[in-house]
Amino acid sequence: MRNEPLGTLGSTLVPSALATRLEAHGDSRRAFRSARRAFIDGARIDMGSLAASLGVDRTSLFRWVGNRDQLLSEILWSLAVPTLDAAGRAAAPSGAARIVDVLDHFTADLIRAPYFRAFLTREPSRALRLLTTADSDVQRRFVAVVTSVITTEHEAGAFDPTPLSAGELARLLVRVSESFTYADLISGETPDPERARTTFEYILRP
Repeated sequence: MRNEPLGTLGSTLVPSALATRLEAHGDSRRAFRSARRAFIDGARIDMGSLAASLGVDRTSLFRWVGNRDQLLSEILWSLAVPTLDAAGRAAAPSGAARIVDVLDHFTADLIRAPYFRAFLTREPSRALRLLTTADSDVQRRFVAVVTSVITTEHEAGAFDPTPLSAGELARLLVRVSESFTYADLISGETPDPERARTTFEYILRP
């Protein structure tokens, strides 16, 4: 499992209805790619404008990509996939150091991503709901990835999460990541990737 791309793993472990449609339907992919490009450019995703740009009505667009929240969630995760894949490649080979590195790279990249910060500033309440709640596909996938990394290290004898289970520890670490990534929205503090790494190291210290 150490060599498997982490972002892709998250999509596999927690599939979504939209991801399934994207695999099967060219129109869904076309609409998704158009919305994703606009999002990266810093634009607000408006379903009416998107439908018009594609030459279809809103009913057809909804059939292709679901509602706005579903579309935004899938866009956010699609952008997280290469970030997590890169984090997995850059991380230490094993043990607690690998878990720290994956979390550190991912958290720091989110904090520094201009398109991501623009979304948080533009739609803070929606962003927190789509990214940090138990119903969020993004959070569920992130938790699944971190759980998998912890489980892999545990099974290899390189890390022991007890007295917590791998899933419990993963949820704790994801919450820590979120508290630093969205610090400006949650507490008015400046997001600080260095402090985030220090906290991960503290939690996972021997």
